[in-house]
Amino acid sequence: TKRVLSIQSHVVSGYVGNKAAVFPLQLLGYDVDIVNSVQFSNHTGYANGFKGDVLDGDQLRSLVLEGMTSNNLLKIGGILTGYIGSKSFLLAVLDIIQSLSSKSKTIYICDPVLGDNNKFYVPMELVPIYRNQIVPLADVVTPNQFEIEQLTQTKVKTVQDAKNACRILFDMGPKFVLITSAILMDDNNENEDEQQDNNKNKQPKTIAVIAGQRTSKDDDEFWKIDVPLYSGTFTGTGDLTSALVLGYYSDGKKDNIKEMIEKVINSVYAVI
Repeated sequence: TKRVLSIQSHVVSGYVGNKAAVFPLQLLGYDVDIVNSVQFSNHTGYANGFKGDVLDGDQLRSLVLEGMTSNNLLKIGGILTGYIGSKSFLLAVLDIIQSLSSKSKTIYICDPVLGDNNKFYVPMELVPIYRNQIVPLADVVTPNQFEIEQLTQTKVKTVQDAKNACRILFDMGPKFVLITSAILMDDNNENEDEQQDNNKNKQPKTIAVIAGQRTSKDDDEFWKIDVPLYSGTFTGTGDLTSALVLGYYSDGKKDNIKEMIEKVINSVYAVI
């Protein structure tokens, strides 16, 4: 079914979380059931902070597992999760995923929003829950460079590191991993310290998007696309990316990963 459940943040002003994810999915023909994990005035990166409310785990269970279930509304073909700010809410998400997966084939796309640029957006206590309980249930995971390092407990500095990290996630359960943004060193550079110094002295012109797919135990495929690095801050691009991955992956494009990645990246850059 082209009906999906999107559980992530909502802001009054701006385009992050569900504000960035729902409309693109609707344009792709999906009927989107929306749960706002938080309702904030704006995203959390503003200098003067934000105001708003946070949904807790019991409220989420009441909405979805009780209210929707009692009215036979949980006819879901896909689940998308993004920013989740508390342990109780993440554990309630786990209950929902397990409940839906036990009843029908449901594709689960997990955007493990933990942080970026070596900074956490969420409590660190969420990391082991994602690693040990959430990620193993996901079909697709869409971390950035910092997030995949946290999930796999490895450093991702080169393309080979990225492949190795993807394989660790494959072993956990997901069949497809998209590292949405990474600044990587040359695999062939023997002097790591020298290259790091060079990178500090010049702004990179591109960032890497790494995609990996496990088709069998001994068959992993990888793609690397270098995309332009624009100056400025573009919040919500990760939320848009994971929504497009759900849209195209669920629509049969998982049989042509290269085409799917191209569509996702081109769409994101058209929006930027």
